[in-house]
Amino acid sequence: MLDFKKLPLDAQLTALLDGETTPEQKHELEQRLATDDGARRIYDKLRNGADFGKRRLDDILKEPVPLALVRSIKSVQPPKAPVAPRQSRQPFKFAPSGPQALVAAIVLLIAGCGIGYIVGAGHTASQTAQAIDAAQTSEATEWLGDMLANQRLLARQPRHIFEVPATQPEEISTWLTTSVGVAFRVPDLVSEGWTFQGARVTLAGGRPVGQLVYTSSDGDLATIAFRKDNQPEDAEDFKETIRDEIGLVTWHNAGTSYMLIGPSSEASLSQLAMQIATAI
Repeated sequence: MLDFKKLPLDAQLTALLDGETTPEQKHELEQRLATDDGARRIYDKLRNGADFGKRRLDDILKEPVPLALVRSIKSVQPPKAPVAPRQSRQPFKFAPSGPQALVAAIVLLIAGCGIGYIVGAGHTASQTAQAIDAAQTSEATEWLGDMLANQRLLARQPRHIFEVPATQPEEISTWLTTSVGVAFRVPDLVSEGWTFQGARVTLAGGRPVGQLVYTSSDGDLATIAFRKDNQPEDAEDFKETIRDEIGLVTWHNAGTSYMLIGPSSEASLSQLAMQIATAI
């Protein structure tokens, strides 16, 4: 057996930290630490390194296991044929020296930091995507709610449903394009029973919105609204929503959100929206 006293000092101190010394060896090392400043500095470094490694390993063990790794483990198939028993061997006991233990701790620390970074980066990316989706959903909901309130307000004041009358088409085109940042054409819906009365600009979801206002012979009110947006290209188009007496159809194209708002009793609101989408 290797003589303990012939081991390097750092190996002896490592054994002291790990509680692997005899009472006599522990007593001798403690006496030396009390009188030898160099030995005490080595001991403090080893103790601080061991404490740091233990804390970092505890943090790593708290990290969630990546879903891909869990699926990979679960997908492993057991062997079809029984494995022949291996001959028993004498157990091999590996007792690392102090430097070996320190190197192993550093390797574990680097590996742990790498795993933690990868898992953390994936988690951050997932949170970012969720935040973007939530923001887009919230913005779309706010824009719909604001336009509903605006339509009800217009319906209560039929003599003030527009700011610029239909008799000033050039003013309407210049004003709305400049205010909203969207080029457009005024759809002709006379054959569908709707007459263009004029235009206005409002705010919805914190953005300027252009409105083209139409009325029917029965006195019903319909509005085509449009604004710049940041919706994804695969967003659902021509989605119809009914809120009490008001119906809405929403769609988007080339960075612009559109909305047709009219009476919910109008059965052909979706078809009218599709016709508007090709004409505006």
